[in-house]
Amino acid sequence: MLKLINTGLGRTGTTSLKGALEQLGYGPCFHMFDIVGDEARIAEWEKVVCEGQDPDWEALFAGYTSAVDGPPAVYYREMMKAFPEAKMVLTVRDAERWYQSTYDTLYQFVLMNEKKAPPPNSLPARIYRVTSTMVWNGLFDGRFSDKEHAIEVYHQHNKEIAQNIDPDRLLIYDVTQGWEPLCAFLGVDVPSEDFPHLNDTESMRRQLARMGGGPR
Repeated sequence: MLKLINTGLGRTGTTSLKGALEQLGYGPCFHMFDIVGDEARIAEWEKVVCEGQDPDWEALFAGYTSAVDGPPAVYYREMMKAFPEAKMVLTVRDAERWYQSTYDTLYQFVLMNEKKAPPPNSLPARIYRVTSTMVWNGLFDGRFSDKEHAIEVYHQHNKEIAQNIDPDRLLIYDVTQGWEPLCAFLGVDVPSEDFPHLNDTESMRRQLARMGGGPR
C-alpha cells in the first residue's frame, strides 16, 4: 500500500527522492525505471496509458510503499483517490535548469527514436510508445522542443498540484534542501548519512543508452 506519492516531473530529483525514501523506511519505492526494465510492467502500463484502461491501482503498485517519477506525476489525481492516506511530495527545481536537464537526457530518447524508429514491438519501441503517449505527446502536446511552451507546462503542472492538494498533505520540496524538510513532513528522525544525490545528467545519459536511445 502506497504511503507516499511523488508528483514532480522527471529531472526534478525524483531518483534522489527514491533513494532518500528507501533510507527512511518508505521502500521499496516505485520509479519509472521499474517499468522500462520489466516487460510485464510495460504491458500493464500500456493498458493504462495507451489503451485507457482503468486499472486496479493497488494491484499495479503491489509491494511498493512509495512511488516517484513518471506515472505518478501524470496520474496523481487517480492515485490520490486510490490511496487516500498517502502523503504527497512535489519535487521542484529551477525551471530553466529542469528544461535543459530534461532536454539533454530524457528527450534525447525521443529524438533518437524519431530519427531511427526501433523495430516494432521491441522493448525500446514499447517504452517509446508509453512515454510518448503519457508525457511527450500527452502532457507536453508534442511540443517539448518549444522551450517556452515546455516551461509553461512545467509551471502549470506544479501550480495545479499546489492549488489542488491539501497543504497538510503536500510537501513542495527541492532535494537540494536535504533531509530536514522531508523528515519533518514525514515525522521521522534525520539520518546520520548524507542525503543521496543520484542520477546526474551523465548517469541518466548512460541509462538511456542502455534502453536503446539517447547519446552514447
